[in-house]
Amino acid sequence: MRLFAGWVPPFSIVTHRGRRSGNIYRTPAWAFRTKDGLIFAALYGANSDWIKNVVTDERAEVKRLGRSADYGAPRLVESSSSMRHMPAAFRPVFRLFHVRKFLRVEASHPNGGKEWSK
Repeated sequence: MRLFAGWVPPFSIVTHRGRRSGNIYRTPAWAFRTKDGLIFAALYGANSDWIKNVVTDERAEVKRLGRSADYGAPRLVESSSSMRHMPAAFRPVFRLFHVRKFLRVEASHPNGGKEWSK
């Protein structure tokens, strides 16, 4: 998946800092645009490490469509309010796999002056 993640929608690469280790990780994820940022399907549940890392650090860098951008203000939301942001073709997939939580992030200023190196 890393061959096309970050280039072919809805695949993206989320760069985030480990909340315990401080290491930098890159995780492939499905991302969809919203009016003020992105929304990710929590395919492996809201307790996935990458989601916890983004929420704890309050920021992430996301590569999508070949471009990287910084996002902040992460928050977990329920599917009932978020499903409308998903393309109609994906909604049955999310229902089939019981995806009920989504992670929303808002576009932010470039890294807020922070670098991703450890």
